[in-house]
Amino acid sequence: MEQEKLRRLEEKCIQDCAPPCTAACPVHVDVRSLTGHIARGDFSAALKLLRKTLPFPTIIGSICDQPCRSHCNRSLAGGSIEIAALERACAFTADTPAPKILVLPARDKRVAIVGGGLGGLTAAFDLRKKGYAVTVFEAAGSLGGSIRKVGGERLTPECIEGELAVLEAIGVEVELHTKADVFNLPDFDAVFAAPGAAGGSQYLPVDPITYATAREGLFAGGSLLRDAYSPILSVADGRRAAISIDRYLQNVSLTASRAGEGSLQSCLYTNMGSVKPAIAPPRSPNGFTIQEAVQEADRCLQCECLECVKVCRYLEAFGSYPKKYIRETYNNLSIVMGVRQSNALINSCSLCGLCAEVCPKGLDMGSVMSDARRIMIGQKRMPPSAHDFALRDMLFANSDASALCIPAPGKDSCEYLFFPGCQLSASAPEHVEKTYALLRDTFSADVGLMLGCCGAPADWAGRDDLLKQVLDDFSVQHRRMGSPRLILACPSCSRVFRRYLPEVETVSLWEVLEKSGAAPVAAPAREHVLSIHDPCSARNDGRLHESVRIIVTNFGYTIKELPLSRQKTTCCSYGGLMWFANAKVAREVIDRRIRESGDDYLTYCSMCRDLFASQGKRCLHLLDLLFENDVSSSSSRACPGWSQRRENRVQLKRRILTKLTGEVMTDDACEHQQEFFIAADVQAVLEQRFILAEDIRQVIAQAEQTGRKLVNPETGSTLAYHKLGCVTYWVEYSSTPGGAFSINNAYSHRMEIIEGVKS
Repeated sequence: MEQEKLRRLEEKCIQDCAPPCTAACPVHVDVRSLTGHIARGDFSAALKLLRKTLPFPTIIGSICDQPCRSHCNRSLAGGSIEIAALERACAFTADTPAPKILVLPARDKRVAIVGGGLGGLTAAFDLRKKGYAVTVFEAAGSLGGSIRKVGGERLTPECIEGELAVLEAIGVEVELHTKADVFNLPDFDAVFAAPGAAGGSQYLPVDPITYATAREGLFAGGSLLRDAYSPILSVADGRRAAISIDRYLQNVSLTASRAGEGSLQSCLYTNMGSVKPAIAPPRSPNGFTIQEAVQEADRCLQCECLECVKVCRYLEAFGSYPKKYIRETYNNLSIVMGVRQSNALINSCSLCGLCAEVCPKGLDMGSVMSDARRIMIGQKRMPPSAHDFALRDMLFANSDASALCIPAPGKDSCEYLFFPGCQLSASAPEHVEKTYALLRDTFSADVGLMLGCCGAPADWAGRDDLLKQVLDDFSVQHRRMGSPRLILACPSCSRVFRRYLPEVETVSLWEVLEKSGAAPVAAPAREHVLSIHDPCSARNDGRLHESVRIIVTNFGYTIKELPLSRQKTTCCSYGGLMWFANAKVAREVIDRRIRESGDDYLTYCSMCRDLFASQGKRCLHLLDLLFENDVSSSSSRACPGWSQRRENRVQLKRRILTKLTGEVMTDDACEHQQEFFIAADVQAVLEQRFILAEDIRQVIAQAEQTGRKLVNPETGSTLAYHKLGCVTYWVEYSSTPGGAFSINNAYSHRMEIIEGVKS
């Protein structure tokens, strides 16, 4: 990933943008954190935070004119937060001694501040901390200027003197009763003419960004350009002038990187859709009490975006947000020597695209992670454990054992070709047979059938080589059938063909069934409410969404939409091969989805249906409504295991060949070998570890043929291992009196060890 692309992607994530209040504040007080501390009753932490930004928090909290409040999002639901009053409450409530101010080592430059108002004193404070010798010239007999006029009863002289004592503590020199001429201070390297300091001379034009004048080394307060006095803008003037003077004395650019200074327009998006109104609590005459301040701070919305994290368990699970994930991914891809810590982050994404739908800037983390996987493949850094099982399953679906492509009986080509997809054939093969028969009736029998996988797992895994192989093989078969129009039952297949083979004409099975007026074998016995889960691969297919809902309604069912549906639907956890790369997060994704409604779910993706069912959710496939006599029982149908899914594909091909062509598959093609038994609890473990019955057969066969095994003399159990591809399997088994084997346990290592290579 190139640096330029990295920056463009990072800029799309606005989570780090300052909330409106902080952006509008001329000195960018972190109001969100401030109110967070106060809401928790931690006034000391709140005051400590204030002191990081404000030189004189008590003074400013008492007289701030609060330009931030007009930008507060809470104003839309109960009134803006009383920010200055909360600042004042911190200053007068927190039992925290003033911290020792760190002053950098002395520099050999001197700065004069002409005018002891809030702007001049802020500049003096900031420059002295940087190590400059600073002298403040004030014509009056005390510092403070306008703050003594606008403070009133809120700001006593004692409070002012107490706050300003910090200047003396850090070594700022003060000359009172001194009317200095800003043009005649030859002993100083730079001069700041603070607001209100006329000095007996005109003022020169002031640069609104740097506050520099045409006279070398002379800077003037920006508020000289304004008519009305603003305490917080005076602080900002002093701070910005101090930055310019520091740069001037170091002989560096005065204008570089200054876009973030002063009041800004916030780029942060905060969803106000679910915010409930909350009005400010009553305030005591002298300001908020502790309890009132806590109540007021608690009204703060803690503005943030995180729209994608709110709806995506994967993004939430890694504890951060896209901007940081993108940087982490980039760093992971850039590692030459050392351990890559972010492989799980990259490989766990479902690539579903929901983040792009809800992001105000359209940032698609799925696209980022998909690109990252392809880069890792190119670097030969992709761990086999991530996607190996799914890729092997894809290859099996396209192998001679289960793949098939035939025209209608008695024909050499076809006008339509039904492609149910590998997972429907694995989950409910009887539905494939019934659907194919229905389509042949619908289209006067001119419909062929193709069993296999579209290559989606290879696409998700970033294996473009395998994807090309699958699509090339498909194209050969498709042309052999006369380039028919594809009827697709699987939304993932639709997505793959639209993206990679746009020349192939496709139509959704559900659109066909809608237009044909297909009727169910059994109407609902009672009012049956269904919540529709739209597969994530159908996200942008609005026509498909409508077809499904029309069919369900015509069948007599009541639809109750889920909170996230249609274009904003969530993933079931199978997309992107999340289930294989991070089973823990995948289960959390499923659990979050099935808890959204107590109604039965209905979907039109077999993997969505099976994964929901695997976690105990009553869920139907749309074909269940069409073909099942007892729909209520079908909603509790068990999810077939991985080995059973393979066997279902094999048996489906066998039955179809026998019925339509009279051909009988041999036992070798069905891969039947020695007999063994697996207890239910062991089978559950094998499912979690993605270990197939066929894998176990091969391990046992290898061990029995070669004698490479370990036998426990006390128990008689055998331990054997065998490497298949990049996976090493270990199986513990026992012989039974009938000559079969009983499987006690099995585990595997999906890794490749490359000798002589340092990681």
